[in-house]
Amino acid sequence: MISKIVTKLAFIFLFLFAFQMVGQEKKFSGDPDSSFKTARDLAFNKQRKQAQDTLVFILTKYPDYHDIREFLGTTYSWDEEYKKAGKEFAYILDKDSKRKSTWIASIKNDLWANTPFVALDKSNDALKFFPNDPEILYLKANAYEKAKNPLEAMSTIQLVLDKNPDNQEAKDFKINLNKSLSQNTIGINSSVDIYSDTFDPMQYYTLRYGRQTKYGSIIAKVNLNRRFGENGAQYEVDLYPKITKGLYAYVNFGLANSFLFPEMRYGAELYKSLPKSFEISAGFRTLKYDTSTTNIYTGSVGWYTGNNYWSFRTYLTPGDSGTSKSGNLIFRKYRSDADNYLELSAGMGYSPENNQNNNIGNFTQIIGLKSQKINTGYYFSSANKRNNWGTQFGVTHQEKSFDQGNYFWIYTLALTWEVKFK
Repeated sequence: MISKIVTKLAFIFLFLFAFQMVGQEKKFSGDPDSSFKTARDLAFNKQRKQAQDTLVFILTKYPDYHDIREFLGTTYSWDEEYKKAGKEFAYILDKDSKRKSTWIASIKNDLWANTPFVALDKSNDALKFFPNDPEILYLKANAYEKAKNPLEAMSTIQLVLDKNPDNQEAKDFKINLNKSLSQNTIGINSSVDIYSDTFDPMQYYTLRYGRQTKYGSIIAKVNLNRRFGENGAQYEVDLYPKITKGLYAYVNFGLANSFLFPEMRYGAELYKSLPKSFEISAGFRTLKYDTSTTNIYTGSVGWYTGNNYWSFRTYLTPGDSGTSKSGNLIFRKYRSDADNYLELSAGMGYSPENNQNNNIGNFTQIIGLKSQKINTGYYFSSANKRNNWGTQFGVTHQEKSFDQGNYFWIYTLALTWEVKFK
């Protein structure tokens, strides 16, 4: 009996010892190609840690299997472990400086790590081995752009297109780069309101010039209106200063010498980015007329979700008879970029800020008016992104200030165009 127990204990001991030795195996002893394929499958199936462990293990036996080390470095890049990735790529290039795929992977790693000057140096080094290579030149152009040198980025991407005019990736890059270089815009808005009764059609035009600076954008506008058989003009400036990351402002000032507009208007608003792609704002507008001054308090909540944008804005206008409240909900469906989208909006309530084009009657009455409206718009750009167009159609059901309790319909058609240039 005792001998049987001793035999079993010895067997268990040997089994555990063997198991421990296997678990402590230091060097890979299998088929590297088969294990590499397994590791790739793991990496592409969201099991990157297991894949990386396998790749590292293979390299204990085959340290110069560069395809494996390059893929390991790439998985580190995907996981934002840029320093670890850089060490793997540097090891390979030290052994074989003519591996184009490793140069590309290494440059991409530096671009993702937001170290564009390092990426630029590596691009120049890689081009010594692969002169005028379109893939490396494309990455070099990206490095110039990230390094805030768009002119060099443009000349570099042009080298790609000179030899490969059908390179779609380079063509798209140039279009987007041209857009960022176009810091000036000139545009015109024109619209007409057609009333179901009482009033003749009313016309509105805006000429504007805008410039993008490192401190934010500035827009100068001239608003021209023809209403009630009269013509009038208003001059405005809009500023969008950047304050800090995730915080910017809107500042407005305008003057006019026509009863069709406030004599003076000014306002300001702060916008703050929040987590989960939300944005909030709060501000005010002041409209000064001959005999009255109106203060309007406004705020908004915006949300970006995928290619969609939702925004709700409210206006609160205190008056002698109480506070007028209005709100407007906007939905945008973006296509290729911020200049190409479909917009739908709906609103209720009357605000002198939101309805300043059809202010009719004395201001005390206007503040209390009831109103409902819907709008739809479509905005698109040319292939080179320099010209933008837009069209909008809206219907408003508005209470008459001179006959409260009765309404008329207002049909609005608007067209916009702008051109961007350097």
